[in-house]
Amino acid sequence: MRVLGINAIFHDPAAALVVDGQVVAAAEEERFSRRKHGKRPVPFAAWEQPVLSARWCLEQAGLTPADVDAVGFSYDPDLTLPAEEMGLFDPWDHLRTTYAHEAPSFLADSLPGLDPGRVRFVPHHVAHAASAGLAAPARSSAVLVSDGRGERHSHLSGHYRDGDLEVHSTQELPHSLGLLYEDLTEYLGFLRSSDEYKVMALASYGKPRHLDLLRSKIRVTGDGGFVTEPVDWGELAPPPGDAPWGDAHADLAASVQRRLEEVLIELAFDLHERTGESMLTMAGGTALNCVANSVLAREGPFEQVWVQPAAGDAGTALGAGLHVAHALDEPAWFMTGADLGRGFADEEIEAMLRTARVPYERPADVAEAVAEVLAADGIVAWFQGRSEFGPRALGHRSLLAHPGRRANLDRMNDVKGRESFRPVAPMVRLDRAEEIFTRGPNPSPYMLFVHDVAPAWQDRIPAVVHVDGTARVQTVDPAHEPLVARMLDAFERRTDLPVVVNTSLNTAGRPMVDDVRDALECFGSSPVDLLAIGPFTVRRP
Repeated sequence: MRVLGINAIFHDPAAALVVDGQVVAAAEEERFSRRKHGKRPVPFAAWEQPVLSARWCLEQAGLTPADVDAVGFSYDPDLTLPAEEMGLFDPWDHLRTTYAHEAPSFLADSLPGLDPGRVRFVPHHVAHAASAGLAAPARSSAVLVSDGRGERHSHLSGHYRDGDLEVHSTQELPHSLGLLYEDLTEYLGFLRSSDEYKVMALASYGKPRHLDLLRSKIRVTGDGGFVTEPVDWGELAPPPGDAPWGDAHADLAASVQRRLEEVLIELAFDLHERTGESMLTMAGGTALNCVANSVLAREGPFEQVWVQPAAGDAGTALGAGLHVAHALDEPAWFMTGADLGRGFADEEIEAMLRTARVPYERPADVAEAVAEVLAADGIVAWFQGRSEFGPRALGHRSLLAHPGRRANLDRMNDVKGRESFRPVAPMVRLDRAEEIFTRGPNPSPYMLFVHDVAPAWQDRIPAVVHVDGTARVQTVDPAHEPLVARMLDAFERRTDLPVVVNTSLNTAGRPMVDDVRDALECFGSSPVDLLAIGPFTVRRP
């Protein structure tokens, strides 16, 4: 059975292909179109069909659109209400609903041979839930979904048992934790539905001075839901305008971040009482808030918290595909890695290097060559294997640097052209993680939790230590990532440091590098010393 999952609503259009219950491929459209989050000018800001990614997914399995047995579309227009009835002020909402109704015919036009009658609408939050509950390493789990909005809800909590979802509670709009965070993101001068992680980073510089007010505005209701009353941000901090962000903005971000954490903990305790499960699985844009995830793991009632790495809307393509596959009695699938995107054979890479007339080498071991450059304080663009599905660089499309020099934090932010308060992340072998990074879940392969950096290590790896003494860790299991593990070992032999700086291979406002051409363009326009691409290296002259 061949099921194509599609997300084409709101933002982050994506496609995923499930064949006989197994995920063959999943990719975001932005990696192909090079439009960040699939954004286009209003009013068609996010209504982009993931045509390029869908075609690629089918090609991976040697299929044509006519071979598809079912399509899961991660939005059900029959569940919507007029925007004014939901307390929203979105002049384009009715067009979005119309667009969704016509999505089967649009897909059939874009993918000739696809039968529009095979498209099944999957409710947005059910698709989010399936992307976590049906991909997690347990067949039974509690599931918590929170984001900006779906058709008419912003939240779902439920229980997966043997692939079947029992919904315990939902929250109707306009009350939304995700929209609240998006509103603050926009007020602080960032791009909503895109830059929320910047608010999370800024929060670490502030104090939650406004927590009492926010507790009166944002409250759980005792039935698995919550209330989010409007907040006048201007009463709490002046708009930043063209000035740099100051203490008032950091304090506001810290206050909202902390209240978000408190509400999620209360919702988690309610869900645990209803389900009795030991594992909580999470998806939705709010689940990309790694600070809140860590508080849930540390202070919540569940023994284990598992977050699907493409937890944002792109992941609903995966969830819609898995949900429909399960409904068709396909076997279960367990996610063992996020490397579900494009990969290139060594011969393809070498042919493109020759076409670009780029001088290159083929060292005996690319891991050793990279470690040598890193140990000498060079910056390396690392392009290996299949690209990651989701927003985190996890050792396939990464920028790497030496963690032992504090100046490398500013250096990496300068390379990427982003704000100076943004942290960079460490990657570390799984078997070394607990001695360096404490108070956080291990393993942490998807960089979705923060850990405290042990005092003895803070001065040894200052580039990856955030202002609050934490780090967003990626643990590397040699069984799953042997090449990355070899590079880490080679770097430690040279420096006595088992940690390497890892951030995404892109520059500000651009999607993560995905194919060979992207890698060469990024290397050519950025002050990077070495490009490690497959078994080859390209050096800065």
